[in-house]
Amino acid sequence: MSTIFALDIGTRSVVGVILQEMNGTYQVVEMILKEHRERAMLDGQIHDVPAVASIIMDMKNELEQKYGPLKKVSVAAAGRALKTVRAEATFSIAGKPMMTKEDVTHLELSAVQQAQAMLAAQQNEQSQHYYCVGYSVVHYIIDGQEIGSLIDQQGTEATVEVIATFLPKIVVESLLAALQRAELEMEALTLEPIAAINVLIPPTMRRLNVALVDIGAGTSDIAITDLGTVVAYGMVPIAGDEITEAISDQYLLDFPLAEKAKRELSVNETVTITDILGFETDVPREEMIAAISPAIDRLAAAISEEIFALNGGKPPKAVMLVGGGSLTPELPKRLAHQLQLPENRVAIRGVDAIQNLNVTPELQAYGPGLVTPIGIAISAKQNPVQYISVHVNDQLIRLFDMKQLTIGDCLLAAGIPIHKLYGKPGMALVVTVNGQLVTIPGTYGEPPLLLRNGKPASLDTLIQNGDQIIVEKGKDGEQASIPLKELIDELPRKTVTINGERCEIKATVYQNGQPATLDREVHDRDIIDIKMPETIAALLEELQLSHLLQTAVPYTVHINGTTTEIKPFSGALYKNRMEVKPSASFEDGDVIEVIPQKTPTVQELADAKQLRLTYSIPVRFNGEIVTLTKRAVQVMKNGQPLNEDDVIESGATIEIVAQAEESFIFQDVFNYVEVDVPSSGTSFHLLKNGERVTFYEPLAPGDHLEIVWENAVQKG
Repeated sequence: MSTIFALDIGTRSVVGVILQEMNGTYQVVEMILKEHRERAMLDGQIHDVPAVASIIMDMKNELEQKYGPLKKVSVAAAGRALKTVRAEATFSIAGKPMMTKEDVTHLELSAVQQAQAMLAAQQNEQSQHYYCVGYSVVHYIIDGQEIGSLIDQQGTEATVEVIATFLPKIVVESLLAALQRAELEMEALTLEPIAAINVLIPPTMRRLNVALVDIGAGTSDIAITDLGTVVAYGMVPIAGDEITEAISDQYLLDFPLAEKAKRELSVNETVTITDILGFETDVPREEMIAAISPAIDRLAAAISEEIFALNGGKPPKAVMLVGGGSLTPELPKRLAHQLQLPENRVAIRGVDAIQNLNVTPELQAYGPGLVTPIGIAISAKQNPVQYISVHVNDQLIRLFDMKQLTIGDCLLAAGIPIHKLYGKPGMALVVTVNGQLVTIPGTYGEPPLLLRNGKPASLDTLIQNGDQIIVEKGKDGEQASIPLKELIDELPRKTVTINGERCEIKATVYQNGQPATLDREVHDRDIIDIKMPETIAALLEELQLSHLLQTAVPYTVHINGTTTEIKPFSGALYKNRMEVKPSASFEDGDVIEVIPQKTPTVQELADAKQLRLTYSIPVRFNGEIVTLTKRAVQVMKNGQPLNEDDVIESGATIEIVAQAEESFIFQDVFNYVEVDVPSSGTSFHLLKNGERVTFYEPLAPGDHLEIVWENAVQKG
């Protein structure tokens, strides 16, 4: 038979119990309750160590008179001392392969550490001053969309939101100090909610989502179980005293009498009260419940809201109520209504619900108020909580063994920033492609190196006392580095026909204004432009055919002070048989013709201008047809006359001078014919149409002209 000594150090009183255990069955052999002489406790934490130690010493001395020396004791940290914080962590996962379980654990612990830092900032303390005793995930989010699991997911940004629960180290240290003053050694330490859960909910049932609510005098402590463990803790600063104060206000009772009336309300149909004026009244139970109904509703609402918050916004499968405040009339029914549960899913649990416990009538009288003290004693025996010591990078870390501890818990306790353990992503390149910003991510950083006792481990690897843990930051990723050909899928191209020849044109890549090959490396802040020639002029320049365009210009000449374009000699540009300007655009498959400028002769220019350079008449001389010609105009360039076959360049300045028109005379013929003078000829006659004429005889078209040598005629 073994004896177990346990203490439940509450805000108003200290409860001491001695249990004896034999063959797995427990028997309460003694229970003592002593109220604090002064306000030594606040929100589950010892504020006056000597005062609490004094109460414990008195209780110890009283029990030792019956049961001999007591050297060790089991205690619990109050649930109301737990601090619950909601926090989230966000990581960029753009371009990262699918997320693994290790990645998700890393993200969750980063959120827990964020919660730890937030709590420390609120209390103006260091984050290492808090033990993380558990956390639960509220949401997984990818790119703003809530999702069930992050494993094997891809996206741009992953977020996890957690509710993390912490126990201030000072709570444990003050307990140790008070016990040491009372000459007691801490045999085991637990949390009050865990103590109650351990005796009310067997491990086989903890896979169910159940809420345990310990309603004391000043606070209501809440614990949530799911998937085989306690996943969340909470507290609301409203409990049994709220109901007592409502009775006191309604019926003018001092607090102790109101407390007595509240307890009678749970068992009697009529409650007899005496108010501060001395009047005694019998109040029916239903009437008193109706009078304090708003206070009961406030208590039920506060508890249900906290349960919803701790349980991810949904009701649990069932709710167990313990503690003296759980006896508040109609509280289970109203709490079930608030949680949208059937009434039989919310129940008060007393010591009779504790398995393997012999319950005496005296114990049953305490009802649910004794569940936590007995739970502390039994939990200390069945599931003792101890300190675990490990070394993290040669730093000694002591952990509060409230749950299955992992390497992640060790890193939290050591204050190592988990979000900095992964190597940083390599520097990204930010470039501008055709006016659009494009980010090219660097390679992702590598995960941290985690060793447990020299062997590779992960963040969720379980630890044992004395483990040696080494953690090294993962290698940083490398800066992004790619050639242009990996940034650009395929260069645009077009095919056109130029003067009968098919030509293909590709877009040109410009890097910071300079043409670049696709093998060139991309640098941060580069400006990349992919340009296809937009005009025919740019097309010909790209194909090194600009010289063609230089000839396709207008032909102009300055005639007698007036500039004139002569279309037949001008160059021209045609696209699909339509004349266009060099600034015209082109498309794939277009047919382009470049007609060069011509340089005309004087005669060609005169023809184009419909200008008659000469006038002439035909005549017959000695039987042969001869055409007589005179200038109608004279074309001059730089003061010099030009012949009909002289060329005139574009832009030349010429002068066209009209000549006075004269009649042709006989002597003009001799400019066009050669006259054979007879060796014996001495004189001659000029004949026009058979009649003698002079050299100055006017001529008309078709005249027959002759020259007759007289001697030659006679001789003949």
